[in-house]
Amino acid sequence: MPNDELSGLVALVTGGAKNIGRAIALDLAAGGAAVMVSARADEAGLAETVRLIEATGGKAAWMLADITDEASVAALVAATTGKFGGLDILVNNAAIRTEIPFERMSLADFRAVTQVGLEGPFLCCRAALAPLCASRMASIINIGGLTAYTGAKDRAHVIAAKAGLDGLTKALAHDLAGRGITVNLVSPGLIDTLRGGASHAQPNHHQHHATLLGRKGRPEEVAALVRFLAGPRARYLTGQTMHANGGAYLS
Repeated sequence: MPNDELSGLVALVTGGAKNIGRAIALDLAAGGAAVMVSARADEAGLAETVRLIEATGGKAAWMLADITDEASVAALVAATTGKFGGLDILVNNAAIRTEIPFERMSLADFRAVTQVGLEGPFLCCRAALAPLCASRMASIINIGGLTAYTGAKDRAHVIAAKAGLDGLTKALAHDLAGRGITVNLVSPGLIDTLRGGASHAQPNHHQHHATLLGRKGRPEEVAALVRFLAGPRARYLTGQTMHANGGAYLS
């Protein structure tokens, strides 16, 4: 892949403070894009993502934003276009992936996850529509998850959000194709990332899924797919789900 295929483009990556989101931001910047990264609260993580991009000569900025709040999302998109002059690539990566047995799951638990994982991308897509329509190479890339396709215990809220995001991807591919905007989903599975909480424990479903390749994936391997989908070689791809899971699930 050429090193500058995204030169002149602007990307917005939600959940860009660590793990897959950070890897996506770094790879898009390596391709030449200017990148805005956001998260709800992790200022230090966002600042580190920006520092890593700028250390290699890239352009980046960060902003705290609550993607479940319409005004906050509008401010995030406005800050992105104001800083970099437009918006070409939207990556909806932010998500919450708690594990709660269904019999103990409250409506508040369910909504906390689905608001971030499904309503948040809806709000981001809608707020970004005008600048994306003005782009010469616009793309939306949603980040899904393995268990949306395989199922798993204790993740009804997560699976509902990610399965809904797959459906939203297909719907928007239809709605936005006439405006030249591609919409695709990358579904990671069994990726070696640092998890939240004091123990940083890996999800329980990792114990029940195995990859054909015999290892977990790296965030950079997910980021490579996102960069490809954002680039000029993927302009004939829309409405697609790309799985990055080492063969843990075969579509």
